[in-house]
Amino acid sequence: MAKATRILMCPPDHFHVNYAINPWMKGNEDQVSQEKAMQQWRALRDLVARFAEVVEMEPRQGVPDMVFTANAGTVAGKRAVVSSFAHKERQPEEQYFADWFRSNGYEVGELPKGVLYEGAGDSLFDRAGGWLWAGSGFRSDVEAQEFLADFLDVEVLGLKLVDERFYHIDTCFCPLSGGYLMYYPDAYDVNSNRLIEERVPAEKRIIVQEAEAAVFSCNAINVGQDIIMHECSERLRGELEKAGFRVHTTPLTEFLKAGGSAKCLSLKLDEPEPVAR
Repeated sequence: MAKATRILMCPPDHFHVNYAINPWMKGNEDQVSQEKAMQQWRALRDLVARFAEVVEMEPRQGVPDMVFTANAGTVAGKRAVVSSFAHKERQPEEQYFADWFRSNGYEVGELPKGVLYEGAGDSLFDRAGGWLWAGSGFRSDVEAQEFLADFLDVEVLGLKLVDERFYHIDTCFCPLSGGYLMYYPDAYDVNSNRLIEERVPAEKRIIVQEAEAAVFSCNAINVGQDIIMHECSERLRGELEKAGFRVHTTPLTEFLKAGGSAKCLSLKLDEPEPVAR
């Protein structure tokens, strides 16, 4: 039986940490076990494949962070806005991702020159309202949000990050099925928290504590009622199960050394999901 959700992943054939472009990378240069990273990635892929169809793209030499396919771009239907990376180390990925989208039948939107934007790392569809939450503050510019709204024909709500540990919104913000939201409020400024509270009912906001956010519990893959992440505290697991979700964990320690986890290693290709009425 065909699975309703398709998720793009890229094998970590060339993954390593030999530069530092976020706080998690600092001190982890040349500390990655390639063998362990491959084992962990395959375990994640196999777990994801229980709930979604996994589509694999070819890894390329010289772009070790290409494994983090969340940053390929933002997808809505058969349109995709390709990322414009802030750091020179990741900029060569842009053409590989654009070529993949085009060869798979997507209409590709390229941001105006000089506007930074890092794909689904900084843009996440709400699972009840259908709007797009878009982040800024570290890797993506506010100016990208108008382009996203126009090209993807979607309402965009901007969130500003204020904690450099959480440099993309997907590191600390996870919209869930049924309109639930798992997030770490302290990663955002006052206006962003106010906007979240206006749009997401209190009973559907699942607050993540700092220690949980620090092990990337928000950087999770959600398919239906199933949530996949690196690590989940008993407290957070209880909150998610109370809301009707099933939590699955799989170790991703090698990828945390680069500042990424389950969500970073995946890109949903069926966006936005149908909104239940």
